[in-house]
Amino acid sequence: MVHDAADVPAGPAVLDSVKVQFDEQRLISDAGLLVTATLAQRLGIEELVNESVGLDPQQAGAALPGRKVMSLVHGMLAGADSIDDMNVLRAGSTSLVLGHRVMAPSTLGTFLRAFTFGHVRQLDHVLDVALTRAWAAGAGPGGGPLVIDIDSFVGEVHGEQKQGASYGYTRQLGYHPIAAVRADTGEVLHIRNRKGRANTQRGAARFVDELLARVRRAGHTGPITIRADSGFENHKLMAALTRRGVEFSIGVKQSKTIRALIKEIPDADWVTIADYPDSGQAQIAETQLGNFRLIVRRTRLVGAQAQLWPDWRHHCFATNRTVPLLTADIDHRDHATIELVIRDLKDQALAHFPSGQMHANSAWTVIGALAHNLGRWSTLIGLPDQPVQTARARRRHLLQIPARLTRTSRQWTLRMPARWPWQHDFVTVLDAIRALPART
Repeated sequence: MVHDAADVPAGPAVLDSVKVQFDEQRLISDAGLLVTATLAQRLGIEELVNESVGLDPQQAGAALPGRKVMSLVHGMLAGADSIDDMNVLRAGSTSLVLGHRVMAPSTLGTFLRAFTFGHVRQLDHVLDVALTRAWAAGAGPGGGPLVIDIDSFVGEVHGEQKQGASYGYTRQLGYHPIAAVRADTGEVLHIRNRKGRANTQRGAARFVDELLARVRRAGHTGPITIRADSGFENHKLMAALTRRGVEFSIGVKQSKTIRALIKEIPDADWVTIADYPDSGQAQIAETQLGNFRLIVRRTRLVGAQAQLWPDWRHHCFATNRTVPLLTADIDHRDHATIELVIRDLKDQALAHFPSGQMHANSAWTVIGALAHNLGRWSTLIGLPDQPVQTARARRRHLLQIPARLTRTSRQWTLRMPARWPWQHDFVTVLDAIRALPART
């Protein structure tokens, strides 16, 4: 039933006259979590965690890992970025739309502290299998091209007692995770937490091996392109990717050898980019770097601001792709979109690393990626033709919806606000997810 604005009763004349009571048991603050909870059930994530994660039974918090991971996932989707924030799921009747009992924050903290490095790898297997199931359910790229962006970032912390946290190249105290992201959807395909002092390339070769195996297991059969900045420049890695038939576009540092190669490029080979802003000038050219193409972009200011930036500044990347020069340059610069995903992760669980223990924070990182993906998969499956939403927009439109849970004649009803602006999107997403076959 659609209500007109005229149906809204008159409000209090004086706001100070409004009495406040926190006593409504049937209210739910984040009723939209019904969407992600339903998708999690269709993908069998809780059961998958129970099968995959085998914590030491002598450790406190080892029991029911699936229920605890799902409590963390749903809290993160609701905007929780600390263990105490998980209490938001215990308000009112929220737990009744999640499909599992919500665990207390103290229990979740104990659970995370029970993780070792091996247990984090077991949790990483959950992310692997969940990706396979989600892609099979309609979120995958099929046999089309798959572009993967790889980058690292600093997960800032504010406590000197955080195990493994240290000062890196940004001079910020924190961890240094590495992540691989599907460029067109923002899904986190692989992620690993590392110590704060870890070099950008630390573990990158193995990380890429695991990444490629994962997307093939998930069912992708088409061509793959990997993009990364100059922090991941590694000629052995480039050669290995070429042998495996994987295209790459990886930034190159301005070493003495590279500067010499740039100087040897004839002036006639530089191609001016026509759609560059009038305040500057940009040109591109290419040469050879061993067996690979070295594509160089140079820019400078012109006009009144030229004195601030009068000389050419060069930006280089190596690639084994055979696409035209301008196309290769545009595609490589699109690698910057991974920063939007990193921003999203930091706008969710990775705003903080809540434990003092390294492995607990590594587990938190993988669970944060799983929560991020669950939100993305919900809209990929339910609203495939719409642009990718940020985590904040998804929370506002689809998840953080207040509602009252009622039951009449054995029928549960989630009564949501009339005139909710994104009602159609919510119903569309929920119907699409409910249409997926249940796991047996």
